[in-house]
Amino acid sequence: MARRNYRMDKRAEAAEETRRRIVEACFALHSRQGIATTTMSQIAEAAGVSIGTVYHHFPSYDDAVTACGEFTAALAPLPGPEALADDEDLAGRLAALAGAVFAFYDSLPFYARVRAEKDSFEPVARFVDREVANRRALTRIALKPFGTGERTVKLITAMLDVAVYEELREAGFSAAAATRAVAGTLAAAVEARQSAV
Repeated sequence: MARRNYRMDKRAEAAEETRRRIVEACFALHSRQGIATTTMSQIAEAAGVSIGTVYHHFPSYDDAVTACGEFTAALAPLPGPEALADDEDLAGRLAALAGAVFAFYDSLPFYARVRAEKDSFEPVARFVDREVANRRALTRIALKPFGTGERTVKLITAMLDVAVYEELREAGFSAAAATRAVAGTLAAAVEARQSAV
């Protein structure tokens, strides 16, 4: 009986290893060329398996996209509240917030391209919605000591969008310089709103 269990364990390990290779191949293809242009045949070729093996593990392309999304979430977790500075200074908290959000974008350099496909793939839409909700929640936490309203939270959430970060990087800003520039701009905007009240 032990020999049979050993064979079953080995078979399960081999199946899990094949599944992992397929997911990693899917991730690499999505990173390079996007989701809509990736095919199951390309995934099979990149993973070094047959197309039938890919369909055995993932009966539909959406199943493969979902597994790739789970892999991505594990590889690049969303920043949590622990990323925020304990600093009571507005500028320090905003710098920590921008730094955490921008570090997440750096961990997924293809995020903006994949995000553009969210209306075509439900798993991508869920991933993007989680990222936006997380960014908004972190912004609320960062601003809580300063009594700012929801409009300010929405403004800062928008200013921390990946498109803003990419524009700054394309303009020649380093990650650190982009973080300082955005945090300084946001701090000035919040202070101006507070003094206007």
